[in-house]
Amino acid sequence: MKQIKPIIWGIAIIALGIIFGGNALGWFSLDIFFDGWWTLFIIIPGIVSLITDKDKIMSLGFIAVGVILLLAAQDVFSYDVAWKVILAVFLVAVGLSIIVRSLFHRKNDQEVAKKVAEAEKDGKNMDSQFAAFSGTDRVYKDEVFNGSNVAAIFGGVKLDLRHAKFEKDTVIKAFALFGGIDIIVPADVKVKLKSGFIFGGFSDDRKNPSDKGKYTIYIDAAGGFGGITISDKDDK
Repeated sequence: MKQIKPIIWGIAIIALGIIFGGNALGWFSLDIFFDGWWTLFIIIPGIVSLITDKDKIMSLGFIAVGVILLLAAQDVFSYDVAWKVILAVFLVAVGLSIIVRSLFHRKNDQEVAKKVAEAEKDGKNMDSQFAAFSGTDRVYKDEVFNGSNVAAIFGGVKLDLRHAKFEKDTVIKAFALFGGIDIIVPADVKVKLKSGFIFGGFSDDRKNPSDKGKYTIYIDAAGGFGGITISDKDDK
């Protein structure tokens, strides 16, 4: 799914170029700066996320917020009403996420939470990666990986573990706020994830996820308006 994102954005940019060129040459007249045109920066990423990511509830929430603001900009109803409806959408989306996670991921979440609690008791061996309004890459090359605390706030972090050495099960605590985290794992390591996002989510882009690896990486992912991607290949 990861390869679909640049294709979608490429098509959108090409369409924008055609509109600008057609307007300039007089082939047609399309005004893209309509009332509320800025809401497309909310709606389009939401649609892309809906197509490519697994967290459909939050993607739908993004789209709903964009559409509500667009209708307000078009004077269908006032912004006062719009913000109240957005709050309602937000609460419904969070509630649905809790229900879905409780029904379908409860056992897995409990297992990850238990491993995270155990790791925190011996957290001195875990490294830390932090990016704020910037980007950082951490590549393990024949180094022992004992776990990591990763945070991206208005920035990006890439944690490359493909050539790391594993001597035990490990834990990654990942937090993304208006940022993104890419975790690249070896193909022969299992991954178990616990996710708690508000208007954001995670994407598992591994080509051949392993369920028979000797070691397991337990990922506790959380944040808001951000995303975490797990893959077994560096596509960047």
